[in-house]
Amino acid sequence: MSRGSVTILGAGLCGALLSIVLARRGIRVTMLERAPDPRQTEAVSGRSINLAMAARGIRGLKHAGVYDLVAPLLIPLRGRRIHNLDGTTEFHPYGQAESEIIYSVSRAELNRVLIDAAETEHNVRLRFGQEAVAYYPDEATLRVRDLAGSGDYDVNANPLIASDGAGSVVRRAYEGTGVIGGTEELLQHRYKELAIPAGPNGEFRMDEHALHIWPRGGFMLIALPNPGGDFTATLFLPIEGKNSFAALDSDSKVSAFFDSHFPDAVPLIDDLPGTWNRNPAGVLGTVRSRHWHDKGNVLLIGDAAHAVVPFHGQGMNLTFEDCVVLDQVLANPDADWETVFEVFEREQIDNANAIAD
Repeated sequence: MSRGSVTILGAGLCGALLSIVLARRGIRVTMLERAPDPRQTEAVSGRSINLAMAARGIRGLKHAGVYDLVAPLLIPLRGRRIHNLDGTTEFHPYGQAESEIIYSVSRAELNRVLIDAAETEHNVRLRFGQEAVAYYPDEATLRVRDLAGSGDYDVNANPLIASDGAGSVVRRAYEGTGVIGGTEELLQHRYKELAIPAGPNGEFRMDEHALHIWPRGGFMLIALPNPGGDFTATLFLPIEGKNSFAALDSDSKVSAFFDSHFPDAVPLIDDLPGTWNRNPAGVLGTVRSRHWHDKGNVLLIGDAAHAVVPFHGQGMNLTFEDCVVLDQVLANPDADWETVFEVFEREQIDNANAIAD
């Protein structure tokens, strides 16, 4: 059965990898993305929690034939290095075998590689600066705004695959209808990105083969290495309370908080007060949906269907697994889009709920 063409909303990690998977099936893909082309812009400061690539994520990259392009970005992590309050550290390996490791990878760099492969090697049509402003289920129509100023236009969902993240415009369009049954549960914590630069000669200033964690009960600091010798650090902290974002309302309080709870990290962090003030506090939450599709018109995938909090490092890995499972369903040449979406949901929704749980 000819499946013709498909529109993907969202050119993040899930959308970009999915576009490659579908294009390899001979499907014509158009991908719409609100943000500018990431190959021509810098990553948005403070929004790039480094990612932990695990087995299901690697499997997705290999399935799509792009692993060799991504491999130079990966730094092997053999375990967690726990930073105690007294300055001592403990190393906890992830497994017993040498192969039982995960990998640190920059979200922004990974996205650039996948988008470039989609366009240059698989002829995916990319349209940046295209913001989804509404979806109309009854008409199966997506309203899109061209941010360059050309006005609004409509895209028919024949079909539309929504990989537009945890705040999905498409999923929210179904609120109150019972078709999707989506819920959003915000965590009473947020996160803030900080930077640990490389040493004067580009060297790592901590163990580069570990995920560094400063656990402090109700909050924690983590740091993952980048190929340039630097680390991306992320603080997870309650919104309200004694040790919280609300309580850290001045440079002096921020400095005192880090001196008290993360003394060995303070000399490593670059421009702590300045970075704290520049970078926004990101939202953390869990998205669940009772269903992921509306007939053969729309499919939710990735975070749009099942966003999870980042503490087990499985969000990206699960979305990449989505791409593999959907492609395996597409291997049946006689299945129409509605059947494909039904089978995909049946195969994968329990996995997504298990990780959320």
